[in-house]
Amino acid sequence: MAMRRPWRLGLWAGGFLLAVALGFGVPVMLVLDREVRAEFAALDWQIPTRVFARPLVLAVGEPLTAEALLQELEAAAFAEGDGVVPGTYRREGGRFLIATRGFRDVDGPVDPARAEVLLAGGRVASVKRLDGGGPGFMLDPARIATLYGAKQEERELIRLEDAPVLLVAGLQAVEDRNFKHHIGIDPWGVLRAMLVNVREGELEQGGSTLTQQLVRSLFLSNAKTASRKAKEAAYALIIEARFDKRRILETYLNQVYLGQQGGQAIHGVAAASRFWFGREVSRLRPHEIALLIGMIQGPSLYDPRRFPERAKARRDLVLGVFAETGLLTPAERDAARAQPLGVLARPGLARNRYPAFLELARRQLARDYPADALTGAGLVVHTTLAPSAQRQAERAVTTTLAGLERPGRPPLQAALVLTDARNGDVLAIVGDRDPSQPAFNRALDARRPVGSLLKPMVYLLALAQPGRWSLASPVDDGPVQVRLADGKLWAPQNADGQSHGVLPLMDALSFSYNQATVRLGMDVGPGRLAALLRALAEVRAEPNPSLILGSVDLPPLAVAQLYQFLASGGRIQPLRAVRGVLDPEGRPLARYDGRKDEAQPGDAIAARLVTLALQDAAKRGTARALASGPTAGLAAAGKTGTSNDGRDSWFAGYTGRHLAVAWVGNDQNEATGLYGATGAMRVWSSLFSGLPSQPLVPGEEGIEWTYVAQGEFATTEAECPGARRYPFVAGYLPAEHLSCTRRSLLDFFGFGSTRE
Repeated sequence: MAMRRPWRLGLWAGGFLLAVALGFGVPVMLVLDREVRAEFAALDWQIPTRVFARPLVLAVGEPLTAEALLQELEAAAFAEGDGVVPGTYRREGGRFLIATRGFRDVDGPVDPARAEVLLAGGRVASVKRLDGGGPGFMLDPARIATLYGAKQEERELIRLEDAPVLLVAGLQAVEDRNFKHHIGIDPWGVLRAMLVNVREGELEQGGSTLTQQLVRSLFLSNAKTASRKAKEAAYALIIEARFDKRRILETYLNQVYLGQQGGQAIHGVAAASRFWFGREVSRLRPHEIALLIGMIQGPSLYDPRRFPERAKARRDLVLGVFAETGLLTPAERDAARAQPLGVLARPGLARNRYPAFLELARRQLARDYPADALTGAGLVVHTTLAPSAQRQAERAVTTTLAGLERPGRPPLQAALVLTDARNGDVLAIVGDRDPSQPAFNRALDARRPVGSLLKPMVYLLALAQPGRWSLASPVDDGPVQVRLADGKLWAPQNADGQSHGVLPLMDALSFSYNQATVRLGMDVGPGRLAALLRALAEVRAEPNPSLILGSVDLPPLAVAQLYQFLASGGRIQPLRAVRGVLDPEGRPLARYDGRKDEAQPGDAIAARLVTLALQDAAKRGTARALASGPTAGLAAAGKTGTSNDGRDSWFAGYTGRHLAVAWVGNDQNEATGLYGATGAMRVWSSLFSGLPSQPLVPGEEGIEWTYVAQGEFATTEAECPGARRYPFVAGYLPAEHLSCTRRSLLDFFGFGSTRE
């Protein structure tokens, strides 16, 4: 009997433990089953909203330099290569071979394409499609920002059937060869992994199943404790019992952690493919798929940017597994091992590259989308930003301010807005001398006195009355006094302190004479000027006489909106920063097409006349410095502006393709010692020295040119002394003609001059 007591005691103890396990384990498993099943079934990832620049259209005749094209390719994460693999390019002087990836635009899907692009003379000389496609060719847009939700997780969902076969099969070959047959845990798989790792001398295979790895990533920590291991096994068993293998594998592909950029965690093979290679996962090659799978065991340990040799060794081991399991032939394995890693030099993600521009996009989107409806919503926002133009704008601000700084003065600040003169698209914004600074956005929010920048609007109103005013009409630039509403007299003076007598309207605007402009403005009426500002840019200004000389505070964006009317040839074009919004499936949710209204004939002609006068200002007036140097060939139209005591330096100018408004000042509102031509115009000139653009040709429709006699409002012959050629609204030439030939004959005989 004594001999049997230990056996009975063991039996009793085993029975007791079994009873405890059943008593406590079963209820616990039931609770876990309910929780895990609910969480896994309701798994709903937060997908970041991605913001993109505009796609670059490559067409014959478009202004483009090799430097600008390289900047566009770099921004869009193209890698220098063979120009055959999507997302790569090859350059040979001015000849580029480019292979695009394809993308979903607001107008629909754009297929991947290959083309040979030839640049010459600052233009696209030719575009030859190499894939048999149509004439159009667009670069993929650069990703410029990411709007995350509560978690800083970069993720792009993919369906299992859309993943490359080699990726799906290779993942199982390396990480879990018995995936199709086990029940969530695989003891034989652990043993096999141990044997393989001992044989290879490397950590080639892990012991956890894919389901266990997924459980760890979704629900548990990486702490190596017995309780965590027990939970992991229990969770894996439940998931395998409740969900099919296809669902589990697809979830794994979208959840697996594959890298980090700052605070952004890269989850899922689709996001990792773009992060490391700049391409869709469906377009990865075998050696790239092998690298992604190899990194699963340790994205930091095998980071190909930081540890390329270690990453290549791991990749080559994975390629060996591919060959061992029949996924690749030995020849294909060797060819893949000979390939470089092929990762992008810099990550293909952008948290917020251009904060000043993004702020404008946010404000325009806020009309339709509250902020919480955008972040983490998986939307795609297409904007109007041009990366190469933005780069040039930032460079112009930083380099120019560095050259303008003076000891003893407050540090200078600047803002710049660049638009497409044809349609009102905002191409670039700089809101701070440090373009990466996301704080105060001076381009949108710094309201500063605009000074003489309003003068062209005064002349626009006058020239819209061709029966009364033309650019040849005489106006008096003598001392002027205006009685204000409070009974006081206002007597503005010219910047040079001089009066210039009677002179043509063209010269009054070209040289920015205050006294002549005030006389003209009082004739037009300050009320009409205030109404024009409200119609063009929603500017609310009091209709005081001082408004004629710019006594209103505006941010650069509002000034750009005013000048867009002139640059576009008399069309009202609200500036836009957003082209459209797509849902997570690529379907359009909203489009923000620019207004396509044609200019009214009278508006177009008046705008054309003002443009001609502002071109004259850039040739011989206040902006004459533009007539020499790199900007000479652009035939730009422009207007300088300086506020009282030189606190604010402004310049607004446009070419045949672009409009830019620049401001230079300081945040202390102190004098800068700069005028419009010595401060902001230098920023503008620096921008257009590197920005591919087109010369300004105002056109002749509705315009009639003729010679006007010196000092007279009468037509004359071209050969007459002092004769000057002016543009007029067709049908509104001066009524009188003064012939210098006939006059000279009459003078010879002593009869005096005669008018016709």
